[in-house]
Amino acid sequence: MTRCLDCGSERNTDQCPVCGLTSAAAELVFRRRLIRQMAVFLAGSLLFPYISQIYPPLDIDAMLVFFGLIFFLGLVLAILLESRARARKEIEILRHLFTGLIPIPLILSAALFLNGKLDSPSKVMYHPTAVVSRYQMKGVIRGTRRLLVPSWRPDRRLERLAVDPDDFDRFHDGDKINVGVAPGALGIPWFYGVYRRSE
Repeated sequence: MTRCLDCGSERNTDQCPVCGLTSAAAELVFRRRLIRQMAVFLAGSLLFPYISQIYPPLDIDAMLVFFGLIFFLGLVLAILLESRARARKEIEILRHLFTGLIPIPLILSAALFLNGKLDSPSKVMYHPTAVVSRYQMKGVIRGTRRLLVPSWRPDRRLERLAVDPDDFDRFHDGDKINVGVAPGALGIPWFYGVYRRSE
């Protein structure tokens, strides 16, 4: 006994008794739906790195690794779903896993945006520190620029601050700086800005 690729109902014949689609029609409908779902997933996946540059969380590198794993898993599941649907094999478990992953990039993007947008500038705390080193990794779109500074948090040795190109060019090793950190409206501390100690 197999399941219909469109509605997931059990069927004994080529035509599904619930939705009335044949195996070929159900495959076509499912693959069209998969393309729409993948478009939503990719839109959220493109939005997350952009938002994370506007309101970068202090632990941005850990969040980007987590997001990368979600993105990779989503792509693998979509490829598996498409190939199994083409072969008209069982897809129910994979379909539910993929459907559960679709909103995650959008939810993470919305959380970062609201966390920063709804935060009050009056709550920003400034921590004196100094630039230990810098690194830049060129990327296709924006690349990655980080200032490494000694951490003011007791459980961390270094902070990797995501900065824009201007701040990256403005600060060099040994510069004394103040790092502005906002608590975040949703409780996710984020990097507000970096200033020279005299500013």
